[in-house]
Amino acid sequence: MTFEPYEPSRRAGAARLARFFVLAVAALVLLPYLLTPLYLVLRPVSTQMLWRYLTGERVVRIYTPIRNVAPIVPLTVIAAEDARFCSHSGIDFQGIREAIDEADDIEDLRGGSTITQQVAKNLFLWNGRSFLRKALEFPLAIWIDLILPKRRIMEIYLNIAEWGPDGEFGVEAGARRAFGHSSSNLVAHEAALLAAVLPNPIVRNARQPGPSVRRIAGIHLARAASSGPLDACIRSRR
Repeated sequence: MTFEPYEPSRRAGAARLARFFVLAVAALVLLPYLLTPLYLVLRPVSTQMLWRYLTGERVVRIYTPIRNVAPIVPLTVIAAEDARFCSHSGIDFQGIREAIDEADDIEDLRGGSTITQQVAKNLFLWNGRSFLRKALEFPLAIWIDLILPKRRIMEIYLNIAEWGPDGEFGVEAGARRAFGHSSSNLVAHEAALLAAVLPNPIVRNARQPGPSVRRIAGIHLARAASSGPLDACIRSRR
């Protein structure tokens, strides 16, 4: 007895499975590009927030329009995180070239993401460092910058960035946790402390800042005070 007549069916089944897999991957890759225009009006949540919701962990996010956030906050965040935010197109190629020139080896080429890249990562990708994530993040950041105004990108960033060690997302939750009042009432040194904890809000604490956080906040405060028109694209309502 032989099963050779069934071999073509097995091949056809494998081919269908492979096509399904390719289509599923393509749909996942394309989905962020389809969702981005919706975020002109919708209030997005980050993948990290979604994961915490699904796993029953604490999530605190009070969505706050950028017009209700103290103007010193986006200015300080730009000075701290992405000084060329208003001039690049999602990717700071000048910053990348400078990082390459200054890096001793490939392990030094990490971080340095623009605010738009961080929005792409927070909305659609995952934490951690990998070439795959960067390969997905770069075109997404360019697309986001093309579709969304700078002011809207900043508004989304301020509302999805992690700003506390226990599920606090967004500048409003971060401000209330750290200082006990709204982000609309933040003053310069408070904005600088919040910017200082952005890279690692699990370890860095704006409510009880250690010497390192205070030193970093001082640097951000000085940059914001002498930055000039870094936030011109944020003040614009276009």
